[in-house]
Amino acid sequence: MKSSSSLKSLLGGLMLLAAPAALADSAANIALFDSKIATARTSTSPSGATVTRAEMVGALDAFDQDYWVDATERAHLSTKVGNATFLTGVAADAKQYLNAFYELNDAATYAAPLGMNAVSGTPAQLYGASGALASASRIKEGYIPYGQGVANQVTLTDTYGWTFGSAYDYPYFFEPITQAELTARLQARTAYGTPSAAEVNGAVAYITQISQNSQRLYVSSWRSMGRGGPGESAGFVVAAVSTDRRFVRMVEVLTWAE
Repeated sequence: MKSSSSLKSLLGGLMLLAAPAALADSAANIALFDSKIATARTSTSPSGATVTRAEMVGALDAFDQDYWVDATERAHLSTKVGNATFLTGVAADAKQYLNAFYELNDAATYAAPLGMNAVSGTPAQLYGASGALASASRIKEGYIPYGQGVANQVTLTDTYGWTFGSAYDYPYFFEPITQAELTARLQARTAYGTPSAAEVNGAVAYITQISQNSQRLYVSSWRSMGRGGPGESAGFVVAAVSTDRRFVRMVEVLTWAE
């Protein structure tokens, strides 16, 4: 996917500078997606002729080659979403991922005005438990004014970069995840150790409080120079989006730092 360059370049350049070069990659990305889907449909694939969620994720990763989905790629995906012929043999959770990916990556060329602020209370207070996960977390939330857009890929990536990032972030983008995948992410070791079950359960409840009716959960890995220490640091950020796609809560977790 083609980056909204304010976040995607190492120097945090201006949005859309990468777009002209990225357009040249559309044909290759589309061909790669189609090839991966064709392979997933073969009887010799691990799942047989059924396209599983994992295979759909892998196929859609083709559009992740340049950190953005442009209008040409989106138009190609529009011929797949809701297409009964294409969806024959696609597992239900794979269809759900395709729909979520398509909605998030709408090829918008500018971000909606999503103002983010630090939340009241510490992560430990909000999770209901202290420990490694709470110590590794930063939390902000905010909303898009009515009628001024929705939380899509460009809005989430630009907003995250401006409100959490540094001037030296590596490229990243958001992908849909399930609540089970969210739990697995939060259970993993952080820069402060392994989270407790109480922290994880509390964090899942706190995050999905925003997205539970819509199931709009997204995650991105991040890597930065100087954010979590004098050297490199890395982790992931979860974005929970409300049903109307206007309210967003972001939870960033630091997994390691130099």
